[in-house]
Amino acid sequence: MRRCAVIGSPIAHSLSPLLHRTAYAQLGLADEFCYDAFEVTPETLPGFLAGLGDEWVGLSVTAPNKQALLDHGEPDPVAAALRAGNTLILGRGGEPNRVHNTDVTGLLAALHRVGVDKASTAILLGNGATARSALWAVGRLGVREVVVCARDAARARASLAEVAARAGIELSVQPFGRPPELPAAWSGRADLLISTVPVVLPTDLASTLVKLASTVFDVVYDNYPSQLDRAAHEAGVTLLDGLDLLVGQAIDQIRLMTGRDADPAPLLAACRAEVLRRVPGKES
Repeated sequence: MRRCAVIGSPIAHSLSPLLHRTAYAQLGLADEFCYDAFEVTPETLPGFLAGLGDEWVGLSVTAPNKQALLDHGEPDPVAAALRAGNTLILGRGGEPNRVHNTDVTGLLAALHRVGVDKASTAILLGNGATARSALWAVGRLGVREVVVCARDAARARASLAEVAARAGIELSVQPFGRPPELPAAWSGRADLLISTVPVVLPTDLASTLVKLASTVFDVVYDNYPSQLDRAAHEAGVTLLDGLDLLVGQAIDQIRLMTGRDADPAPLLAACRAEVLRRVPGKES
């Protein structure tokens, strides 16, 4: 049995085991692959990796390990540029471990599914590893101006400025927790609003934010459906949520780990049903 897993901290909430096991069943690989979850931090990551045997194929890697992962394998160009990876393919027979970043392709795949193939402007909430992936992804769509909302402007610039420069994007950093002031040339509206923050937004702030963009993408699924999800739905704007990203990035992970392409539709359905099952008063 070949083994794969997701590692992070906290990890109990992760939908990755359900997602990957559903894909294995879909692809007829349930007797060949198994997928688990382990609590791992950057401090315990070296010891965890040292204990993996030859039956291990790869790992999905989530917070807080995405940057630390770069110390444990050769990064692909995107992971190197973003200083963050979310997938580790274990080397065998003298081959090195390989670090991949499938968050970018996951973001783009989700946006393409709702018809967003190009954009010029974006609002970005947050400044961590996922925000860097989002910044790189919107650059691939043609975005050249981004307003970032962050609690610490200096930290945001330190995290995002290099990626923005490489992507040809001009950044403006504004305080998190209030609606941003958009450049006059945007005529009061951005093409995209992407939230990478795991906090619960006040209802009034969420309602205001969704009116500032044509498409809203809340990439965090911990609080699904979030206030931003609800506000976007009520406002009638195009909405993508964290499950769209989760499945999008996992499709590439599954390909890297098994060599096979999974159909995203049943994976998304399984994850959405499980998330709704976890919400009090909701039925899956």
